[in-house]
Amino acid sequence: MKKLLLILLTVYVSGSFAANKTRLFKADDKRFKYVGRIDFSNAEKPRFWAAGVYITAKFKGTSCTLLINDEEMHGTDHNYIEVIVDGIPSRIQTTGKTNEIEIAKGLKTTAHSLVICKDTESGIGYLEFVGIKCEALLTPPKQTRRRIEYIGDSITTGTGADQSQVACGKGVWHDQHNAYMSYGPRTSRALGAQWQLTAVAGIGLLHSCCNMDILMPQVYDKVYLRNDSLQWDFNRYKADVVTICLGQNDGVQDHDKYCAEYIKLIKTIRGKYPAASIVCLTSPMANAHLTTVLKQYLTDIVSTVNKAGDKKVSAFFFSRSYNSGCDNHPDINEHGLIAGQLTAYIKTLKHW
Repeated sequence: MKKLLLILLTVYVSGSFAANKTRLFKADDKRFKYVGRIDFSNAEKPRFWAAGVYITAKFKGTSCTLLINDEEMHGTDHNYIEVIVDGIPSRIQTTGKTNEIEIAKGLKTTAHSLVICKDTESGIGYLEFVGIKCEALLTPPKQTRRRIEYIGDSITTGTGADQSQVACGKGVWHDQHNAYMSYGPRTSRALGAQWQLTAVAGIGLLHSCCNMDILMPQVYDKVYLRNDSLQWDFNRYKADVVTICLGQNDGVQDHDKYCAEYIKLIKTIRGKYPAASIVCLTSPMANAHLTTVLKQYLTDIVSTVNKAGDKKVSAFFFSRSYNSGCDNHPDINEHGLIAGQLTAYIKTLKHW
């Protein structure tokens, strides 16, 4: 009887230990690595709005639970998050202001890589990373030193790209957002580089769509890209390459006015990143007429800037238009094709 009681006690203790061996690792733990425009005013709840902001970590254990807060913009909007465990992505939507989401279970009791990426853009509200529950948080590998910034609009944020959960025309407009699988992050992953998406759906250089009252030059230096406030500290991220993909929402404009404003933006970027390569892109969803116009704008812009002494500015023209996603945006497969073209260009440009 004593032997049986001892066995039962051992099983109970072992089972209790197994059930309670995970613990919370808070967001201010230095082993979490953050990339993107983030407000660290509260280190235990770093807040971010922009699409593509991501957090990397390395953990040990058979399971992992994510703790994250959502602004719940308009009382109804909930962000999508891409969670990548050991290289396998899954797309998850928050359900409330506070969220405790089991993102991995049944894993081997070994080390695992983790990436948490905001899939939805600034207009869907902020997220606050609280931490993760796991057995142990490990020291992650060093981050790559290569850094790329992608300036743009809805194309760059991955709007309308992902129809895997909600079909076009169904649900709400951000149900198809997937920044992680958009061309910028995919280009960066192919090149072994970090990414930052300075992009807002609907935004333009001279004209924004959809009754928006902001333009890219107003919010380029902000953390919350839908509002002209909360200054971004450019010392946190020094880009080696900056791509500019604007013009889709501007449409055809007065040539001289558009080119002058674009050159002004280039000079602003140059002031932040003195050594960066700046690449001016055509819109990969533009129709034939707009594409022709944008090519002329960019040719003239690059020529003017180069002649003025800045030789690190160039233009890249996409080979065709990509419109298989929602509202004529590129879909996920087409983002892969766009990324393939851009990857090849940057690889040659930077000798990466």
